[in-house]
Amino acid sequence: MNPLLTFVVILIGFYGLSTSSNIIKSVFCVTIIESGVILLFLNLGNLDGGVIPIIGDALPVGGIADPLPQALMITTIVIGSTVTALALMLCIKVFHHYGTVEWAEILSRESGK
Repeated sequence: MNPLLTFVVILIGFYGLSTSSNIIKSVFCVTIIESGVILLFLNLGNLDGGVIPIIGDALPVGGIADPLPQALMITTIVIGSTVTALALMLCIKVFHHYGTVEWAEILSRESGK
């Protein structure tokens, strides 16, 4: 995958985050940004002609691909899904308290107190 394409995914997430007026849409845009960053790290950790790092009879000529970026991104995916679930639960709590999930309405109610 092209690194420029991953930057486009990240920029789409930032655009959605800056233009969204809904809290749930903002959470999903942060998730899109996170997915773009994960794709970027996996793309930059790729080695052309590299093989998987499994010990065998003969050493590969082309080199061994580094498994560290893949392990870190698996951890990032797990933590990101947990944070997204927590953020959506907080959206539910905000909805129960204010009756809306629109940023403008919540901020106008808070500034009016």
